Amino acid sequence: MRYFAVLALLLTACNTPSPGFQGIEPVRVTVAPSVFDVRVKDGQAEAIRLNAEYAPRMGPIGPRATLAIEQVSGCTVRRLGGDQAMIRASLNCGRGAKRQPPPVPPSYSCGVITRPAAGGPNARIEEIICDPL
Repeated sequence: MRYFAVLALLLTACNTPSPGFQGIEPVRVTVAPSVFDVRVKDGQAEAIRLNAEYAPRMGPIGPRATLAIEQVSGCTVRRLGGDQAMIRASLNCGRGAKRQPPPVPPSYSCGVITRPAAGGPNARIEEIICDPL
């Protein structure tokens, strides 16, 4: 019984925001194959990755988290921090740094399209396409 209680406690902490973002409803964004809950407050954002995927470092997760945060906030990401599970970002929202994010659907589904480009055998064009769910 004790082990069940500990397991339940650990599983409920998977989507718990840090203290500065508590009370803010998350927006769920999917940037294939990553799924994030994004919260935005006062020029800062927090993205919590929800899915299980092999991510030993921030390298493959960072660009996906940036895209998810920019979709939800309507601002550009200036700086990322954290790790591959909980990402914090400083935002650049232009003159109105405290402006409200635009209304967004509850979730996005995004995909990355890579195709060859002129300029050599290793030249590629990447395009990210997002659709509201």
